Amino acid sequence: MNPVDRDRLVSLRRAFHRHPEPAWREFWTTARVVDELDRIGVDDTFVGPDALDADARMGLPDDADLDAWRDRARDAGVDPDRLDRLAGGNTGAIAVLDGDRDGPTVALRVDIDALPREESEAPDHHPAAEGFRSETGAMHACGHDAHATIGLGVLETLADRDFAGRLKVLFQPAEEVVGGAAAMAESGHLDDVDYLLALHIGLDHPTGEVVAGIEGFLAVSHFRAEFEGEPAHAGGHPAEGRNAVQAMATAVQNLYAIPRHEDGATRVNAGDVGGGTAANIVPERAYIEGEVRGETTDLMEYMRERADRVLDHAAGMHDCEVEIGTSGQAPSAENDPELVDVVEAVAGRTEGVESVLRHDDLGGSEDATYLMRHVQEQGGKAAFVCVGTDHPGGHHTATFDVDEDSLPVGVAVLADTITHLGREAP
Repeated sequence: MNPVDRDRLVSLRRAFHRHPEPAWREFWTTARVVDELDRIGVDDTFVGPDALDADARMGLPDDADLDAWRDRARDAGVDPDRLDRLAGGNTGAIAVLDGDRDGPTVALRVDIDALPREESEAPDHHPAAEGFRSETGAMHACGHDAHATIGLGVLETLADRDFAGRLKVLFQPAEEVVGGAAAMAESGHLDDVDYLLALHIGLDHPTGEVVAGIEGFLAVSHFRAEFEGEPAHAGGHPAEGRNAVQAMATAVQNLYAIPRHEDGATRVNAGDVGGGTAANIVPERAYIEGEVRGETTDLMEYMRERADRVLDHAAGMHDCEVEIGTSGQAPSAENDPELVDVVEAVAGRTEGVESVLRHDDLGGSEDATYLMRHVQEQGGKAAFVCVGTDHPGGHHTATFDVDEDSLPVGVAVLADTITHLGREAP
């Protein structure tokens, strides 16, 4: 294996951090990943529509938004021909590296999108102090800049091809809207995968700690409900209106009244609501962007069925119509203990790892579960690995950052796990 170059990893991570892009807008990020893959000299690269089933994408922004981010990437120096391959929000890439002898096919999933939020400008915020704060108005507030860096670091470490089998690194778009993994799962690239490792950094675990198998995933479904009524003068002819905001408000109240299920945890949230145009107009349009979750996929589906019923009936009560769409979705999943065994053993002997936990609960949702279940349904095994990092702000906050000492630790643990799987497949 090639040695891990910490300085190289830090430089890459800071470049990604400076140019964050939200879901399906990862034009600059994908292009930079592909540039690095060309430099490393992988055996095959699949980019954009060649890495995805475009029809399975969820949570796509509108064309104007996509065009604006694509123009931004062009202005930042991305080659126009490369951007043409990513047109329409077909972002992401898959790299293939063949070992020098026969063995299993191992996939490593790293996500690459950012969150649509501003980053802190405080002088004690490390990216601001060191000059690599976001330049785009979005932010890598969940560590996906580190994930992309670690994925490239693993490829570079194994580029001498002294391992058995084949490695596929999935640079997946649109995790933050749970909209990208399904498109990669349905692409065909995972059909021959024997082992899948999904990565996340941090999750409130400190630098030097590794969790061999994160579990406790909540299945999730994101929805957008658009209510339509009839406008009218609120003072002169209120009875002629059909109030879409009233329908929306009724729906919000009753979404939270859905009975919880005795078989496990269930959640509902109306996270973004709005509507209307002026105080003296009966509003004809309103919307809810929300989500339901469940401890299992069945429990999530229980919540989604009842949420859809609430939305339909709330519209009907106020003589309005409602259109309900799914903007993102992910099932629950479980790790394969045999693969967790391998990660646990490898991490325990990796330099820089001070403690290893076999399991911890996520308590949230992750669309890597689509990939995990797809591999498992084909007879393979999967595990979700956490590499700890000290982060001064919580995930998704304006002050989130990663301890860059965790980057080489992540590369070493994952590269050694991949080579071990080639030697002694469980």
